Amino acid sequence: MIPHPLHPAVVHFPIVLMLFLPVLAAVVIWRLHDGAPRRLWGYVVLTAILLVVSGVVAKEAGEDQADRVERVLASDQPLEAHEEAADVFMAGAWVVLGVSLVGLAGGLTGKSARLGTLAVSAVLVWLGWRVGDRGGKLVYEYGAANAYVQSAPTMRTAPATPTEEGDER
Repeated sequence: MIPHPLHPAVVHFPIVLMLFLPVLAAVVIWRLHDGAPRRLWGYVVLTAILLVVSGVVAKEAGEDQADRVERVLASDQPLEAHEEAADVFMAGAWVVLGVSLVGLAGGLTGKSARLGTLAVSAVLVWLGWRVGDRGGKLVYEYGAANAYVQSAPTMRTAPATPTEEGDER
């Protein structure tokens, strides 16, 4: 069964991959320095591919749900800020993928690209943090989740406690 809304369910994949990628790149660079075969870098490239694919899926799911969310917001600005941050993140993810592909090469070009992948993927963590921060504010401060809430939950109050004289409050 596909979750509804889809965006909050799939957005966690690029977040995890975004956090994992610089760690993986650092470990693989270290292993390559110790003489591991260069094909080990393929795991970094594969992770970058998965990051781009999951980012595209999350972005498309968000765009599919944007009209419904806009109807419950007082202003479009928070949604636009989230979308713009996601666009910048995706551009960064594509750059990481491109640089990581060059990292498959040998010599100084490949070594430079591998170090570049590490650096750009670290920047990507910050870009992803911005997307998530804006998305969180969209949901928790601006009420975007209300687009999917049937009715507001009723607040339950504690039962009245008798006073010393036996009256109820």
